[in-house]
Amino acid sequence: MRLLALAVLLFIIDWFAFQAVSYLLQDANPLLMNLVVAGFWSVPVISIIYTFLADRGWTTTWPRSVKVIFTSLIFILYFSKLLMGTVIAIDDLRRGIAWLIGSLVPETGFSAARMPFMSKLGFAIGLIPLLSLTYGLIRNPYRYKVFRKDILLPDIPDTMDGLRLVQISDIHAGSFLAKDRVRKSVEMINALDPDFVFFTGDLVNNSAHEVDAYIDTFREIKATHGIFSVFGNHDYGDYVRWSSAQAKQDNHEKLKLQHKRLGWDLLLNAHRVINVQGGKVGVIGVENYSAHPRFQKYGDMGCAMEGLEKTDLTILLSHDPSHWDDEILPRYPTIDLTLSGHTHGFQFGIELTEAIKWSPVQYMYKRWAGLYQEGHQYLYVNRGLGFLGYPCRVGILPEITLLTIRKGLVK
Repeated sequence: MRLLALAVLLFIIDWFAFQAVSYLLQDANPLLMNLVVAGFWSVPVISIIYTFLADRGWTTTWPRSVKVIFTSLIFILYFSKLLMGTVIAIDDLRRGIAWLIGSLVPETGFSAARMPFMSKLGFAIGLIPLLSLTYGLIRNPYRYKVFRKDILLPDIPDTMDGLRLVQISDIHAGSFLAKDRVRKSVEMINALDPDFVFFTGDLVNNSAHEVDAYIDTFREIKATHGIFSVFGNHDYGDYVRWSSAQAKQDNHEKLKLQHKRLGWDLLLNAHRVINVQGGKVGVIGVENYSAHPRFQKYGDMGCAMEGLEKTDLTILLSHDPSHWDDEILPRYPTIDLTLSGHTHGFQFGIELTEAIKWSPVQYMYKRWAGLYQEGHQYLYVNRGLGFLGYPCRVGILPEITLLTIRKGLVK
């Protein structure tokens, strides 16, 4: 029944989308038309066959990269067809209304013919995601970009001026398909000569074993004063069905050990104070805390800051940026800089300048990418090093952040 329902749904999408294609190719060479028709209708046939094979477990031995790329291409094709078909469906609704009016009141002269403009519009709208998402799939998943920002703070010691903080976030090791390309990110991080490296959560998608193949890669990250990390929402194993509560707990404990194997200091509602050139840097790490009800609140700021002495620079690692507005700004004025991730910038959007940028995620998160400031406090939201859901980035590239601490008046 599931396959039948899927087949019906795909047929409906394909049928409407095909109306635009066939209309635009009605005067084309017959050979070209036959090739296009064969290619167009082969997609739903292949999709159904693949779903049938996967449903029976016959694809388990296929290389994971093949399955991921194949399903991503199918998604891209059907997303494009859906947009195309929606425009045609709107035109068909108009045609139906025109036919009904023309039947009841012939003198109106309403035409029920298809509008060439609507067919062209549907084709163009479908072509945009087809080309952009395919490009994002092929070109951008490992196209790491360094984002550089200065953090102005008036009260730090002169010796801290120029302190270099590197942030990475949302590795999602279970999504990677090319280990050699991931290694490039580590080389770029080390080339920045960081004083500190901070990882702000989501090392894996669900399971601790996902990072096994990348331990030797990410343990090569170097920082003068250490690497500090926290958990993100995906690191708790909340999105899979475990065989037992103990199995989920075992996975949780293993992931803690993975951070230790990497040489990262995992802060679970805890803090560290590091002496840096005669000054003190406080690093606070809180477990995942979100203002959105769909995510669990594991974070406990009271516990994380208990016993924290006065420091010259106080940095908070908190995976979800909604934590900043919900709790940090109103209750913790001593925190100079909060580092978050989580949003990935939706892996899709437009960034022309710091002020001119758009992504669908902005309708869910007020702070979704880049640097934000309220008074003397800063928040930086990293766009993520990896990817989740689809191995694709369009307009929002995978990020390595370099924040330089500068002594100066807050703007």
